[in-house]
Amino acid sequence: MNYANDHIRNVLVAGHGGAGKTSLVEAMLYLTKATDRQGRVEDGNTVCDFDPEEAKRHVSLSLAVAPVEYAGVKLNLIDVPGLFDFEAGLYEGMPAAESVMVVVSARSGLSVGARKAYKLALKQNKSRMIFVNKVNAEHADFYKVFEQLKTELGPSVCPVVVPVEQAGGRVYLNLITQKAYSYTGGGGVREVPVPSYGHRTAGLLEAMREAAAETDDALMEKFFEGEPFTEEELTNAIRTGAKTGAITPVFCGAATAQEAVDLAMWGLQKLMPSAARGAGAVGTDASGNEVEVPCVPDGPLCAYVFKTVADPFVGKVSYVKVISGRLTADSPVVNARTGEAERLGKLVYVRGKKQTDTAEIGCGDIGAVTKLPAAQTGDTLCAPSRVVSLPRPVFPHPTLSMAVRVKQKGDESKISGALQRLMEEDPTIGYEVNSETVEQVLSGLGEQHLDVVCAKLKNKFGVEITLADPRIPYRESIRKKCKAQGRHKKQTGGHGQFGDVWIEFEPTDAGDFVFEEKVFGGAVPKNYFPAVEKGLQEAVRHGVLAGYPVVGLKATLLDGSYHPVDSSEMAFKMAAKLAYKAALPEAGPILLEPIGELKATVPGDATGDIMGEVTKRRGRVLGMNPGEDGEQCVDAEVPMSEMHDFTMYLRQLTQGRGSFTFQFVRYEPLPSMLEGKVIEEAKKLFDGKADEE
Repeated sequence: MNYANDHIRNVLVAGHGGAGKTSLVEAMLYLTKATDRQGRVEDGNTVCDFDPEEAKRHVSLSLAVAPVEYAGVKLNLIDVPGLFDFEAGLYEGMPAAESVMVVVSARSGLSVGARKAYKLALKQNKSRMIFVNKVNAEHADFYKVFEQLKTELGPSVCPVVVPVEQAGGRVYLNLITQKAYSYTGGGGVREVPVPSYGHRTAGLLEAMREAAAETDDALMEKFFEGEPFTEEELTNAIRTGAKTGAITPVFCGAATAQEAVDLAMWGLQKLMPSAARGAGAVGTDASGNEVEVPCVPDGPLCAYVFKTVADPFVGKVSYVKVISGRLTADSPVVNARTGEAERLGKLVYVRGKKQTDTAEIGCGDIGAVTKLPAAQTGDTLCAPSRVVSLPRPVFPHPTLSMAVRVKQKGDESKISGALQRLMEEDPTIGYEVNSETVEQVLSGLGEQHLDVVCAKLKNKFGVEITLADPRIPYRESIRKKCKAQGRHKKQTGGHGQFGDVWIEFEPTDAGDFVFEEKVFGGAVPKNYFPAVEKGLQEAVRHGVLAGYPVVGLKATLLDGSYHPVDSSEMAFKMAAKLAYKAALPEAGPILLEPIGELKATVPGDATGDIMGEVTKRRGRVLGMNPGEDGEQCVDAEVPMSEMHDFTMYLRQLTQGRGSFTFQFVRYEPLPSMLEGKVIEEAKKLFDGKADEE
């Protein structure tokens, strides 16, 4: 069934891991008869956690869409993971929603994941609503959590549904309608007399009236005169405030017991903006000019791809939100990124893993298209008459890198193709083949993220891998000037081989390798100079300490001799290599390690710990800059070899609130006390390679 865009609400359900987001969506599905039983995350049988890995781990790992119908309105619920390792789902789903319902536990309060979701919604100008879940849990305290919300999120927080504990049990009071409800197990609900207002409930009612009054001058006048507001006035005022971001309505309930879940759906239907009011977007045309795209059904087609699923069994599925116009199977479509026409496959509505065929996806609605080979997450599909690019999401950068080891020989070639498919699904996965260390390096947001990638590679693509610490690309250099002779003489039947050179080696800052010649009197003919240089270029690929490439080396050809018959380019090339091997051990060889620039953004109270940790990791702090919301950005330089587990350390220290970037900047001498270990490991590595060959 297709809905008009003013009867559609696209809602992102976000929050910290374990707050009960998936359980809340599951309760809404059950109460609206979309499912005939309420699944449990613990049992691995919920609609949104349909991936085998999600069922096995009892957590959400990727975004899922679950539409429900409530009071004639379609609520497209976008359930995203709360674990930080899988926050790609939050960034994928945000552009597809007009409003964000942040789920908070009444036991643990406003956790880091909820703060992150709230901040991102604020940044992207989305309407916000908070659902305080698990009100029925032991040690739950709604009013304590509500005070925390007001303190940390500011004056926009406005109570709408609050719990009132009575002798006969808990009832939920809707402050807008002035009605109270009691819930029994299995979704049973009955209206009960409104409990008498205590000072706390009266204070919350007054807070809601004040928030509503601030959205309209006429209501402000009524508020100051002490006149009561009608239900319609309150509803309209809070709806307006939610659309502008001035009001964040707060609801509460218990998802697993189905308590007040119907009131949360009432809030989404009544107070959150419809697609007609909130789904319009601003994009850019081919010339870079801004183009406004209103959410109107009779406008040219504009659809946004917000998620891609690349399954080897099901095929590729692209989740789309239609911003303007209607999407049908025979719609002429241009991909704004490539400029090429796209052939559409089958159009479907999705609910978890279940797909329902449809002839069209209406304006403001969310659905999916199968077999769009070129489309990627963040692409815009347009009518040829108006090609517009909507802003692409900026995903968190992968920070934990591990080297890939294949369990079965011969699977190396399969890894690249399989990971490309997974990277289409998850833009926070990174993959590269490091030509220097000859390793395949897999990157992600954390240990659990990479663990899930390994499991998917095995289960979906039949490739088993293990992960190990990646090798560090060290370099070698010299500290002293040194001169040496290289003399290559070989007599065989017929022509022999003869080349003789004197070369001076010295450190330089002018580049990795610099070659000069200062030969007088034709001791070495000019036509052999390139051969000498080539021989040295090949030689510097392997240093004399640990076999790493040599940098910062200047070689000057000073003298030598030649034979008119036996000398050749090959002979002088060999002579140059012999001079290199003779000179470098005497030139004070040293190991160099890669140094990276660390930019860590952390809460102000963690700054001292971070600076101490940088020092412990042989780094140096360069400075600090104030960030947003009392955060500090610490700039430092740290050796790359010390940064491998920094992702886990920072997450543990800041409970997930910190973030960082780390970029290579230069090489510096490795402390002499660490050289022995690096040389020993390199010897094992190069000996192992020799054995393999």
